[in-house]
Amino acid sequence: MKYINRPKAYLLLEDGTLFDGFAIGKPGTTGGEICFNTGMTGYQEIYTDPSYYGQIIINTSSHIGNYGVFHLDQESTKPKFNGLVCKNFSDMFSRTMAEESLQKYFERHNITGIAGVDTRSLVTYLRSKGSMNAIISSEITDIELLKKELLKVPSMNGLELSSIVSTKEPYFVGDPNASIKIATLDLGIKGSILGNLAQRGTYCKVFPAKTSFEEMQKWNPDGYFISNGPGDPEAVPYAIETVKQILAADKPLFGICLGHQLLALAVGISTYKMHHGHRGINNPVKNLITGHSEITSQNHGFSVKEDDVNNNPNVIVTHLNLNDNTIEGIKLKNKPAFSVQYHPESSPGPHDSRYLFDDFIQMIKSK
Repeated sequence: MKYINRPKAYLLLEDGTLFDGFAIGKPGTTGGEICFNTGMTGYQEIYTDPSYYGQIIINTSSHIGNYGVFHLDQESTKPKFNGLVCKNFSDMFSRTMAEESLQKYFERHNITGIAGVDTRSLVTYLRSKGSMNAIISSEITDIELLKKELLKVPSMNGLELSSIVSTKEPYFVGDPNASIKIATLDLGIKGSILGNLAQRGTYCKVFPAKTSFEEMQKWNPDGYFISNGPGDPEAVPYAIETVKQILAADKPLFGICLGHQLLALAVGISTYKMHHGHRGINNPVKNLITGHSEITSQNHGFSVKEDDVNNNPNVIVTHLNLNDNTIEGIKLKNKPAFSVQYHPESSPGPHDSRYLFDDFIQMIKSK
């Protein structure tokens, strides 16, 4: 694909590897941890997922922008990621309900990216070398200067980002007259998670990331949900302490993604940085309780340590990733709490994992 009247752009990796291409979105410079998503569709849901805050996304699908932008596809109010790398970027779109092109959307939200990159080669390289920081620029042509700018990009290890993307004030979702009230700790929550909870006859109060258990308990909820979010799970001790207090009070708890990692940390299970993470919509997971498999949507660069889980007598492994046997779900024997690493609110299966929300509601009712 030819890019007419687009300025030259560069992608520089932390290890010095350089790719060139053409600027997309708003011209400028942006840095972050570079990662790749293998999904063939759903780019707008990816870009608006707060869990991608601080990251540069590589879309492995050959064509990006071809179906435009539609407001109902958003997981939050605006794009949360730092930059985009893709092969073919389209200004034109074919979907009649789309409201604007992806280019206009990026310009409006100050998103910088690069197109014309051999993404197959780049992803193959990252699968070998592992995750690392990177920088995109269409304004800095001096590579030595670009290297200096890249050094300013913080490492994802030890990085606390949830308080940045979380809501600043509490808000409500669902029916105020619902019989079940769920306190939701927003660490970077996706809108479709709240939608799934509300569809099951619940009333959710969404609290800022650093809200204490004591403050949430004043609302007298029937259960607690711990959301997904960006950054290093060990860098949010405030949320780990909140989860510990929820468990101590014997309250029903469900965690997704970062919420899964925080439940693990709260019961003494460590987390670790993965080589290149899981990001896509075709990840096979086995439910060890039912024996059924699920096609899942995933977005995580950290995981829980298997040895720690196996050495904890109060933890049951409920789900395993069939690609690499990493732990995808746990349940506590002595508390009404469970969690999964993947995203059951997404629809790659299309509804393989939605039962987890039903399980949470049933746990609350039985409690």
